[in-house]
Amino acid sequence: MENITALLSEGAKVQAYDPEAMENVKGIFGDKITFSEDEYAALKNADALMIMTEWPVFRTPEFDKMLDQLKNKLILDGRNLYDLKQMEELGIEYHSVGRRVVKR
Repeated sequence: MENITALLSEGAKVQAYDPEAMENVKGIFGDKITFSEDEYAALKNADALMIMTEWPVFRTPEFDKMLDQLKNKLILDGRNLYDLKQMEELGIEYHSVGRRVVKR
């Protein structure tokens, strides 16, 4: 929740999807953020993807579909879900925790 609060304080627009916690997040942020019906809708025209949870739906995405939605090939991964080599091959700038940054 702190990440969303920090983003909002900097003027960012947040589109969120979480298969389990949507109602809780809605209770906290209300209409301050946009809630999406699925993981791909949350990426539509987004500057970046920020991963803050490791639900199975996020572990094996359709990367082509994901990249079609994002404006920038940028992923900030707080759960280390993806393989660094795969991110390089896909041309994604990828920041994860405690690992090297993959640059495009």
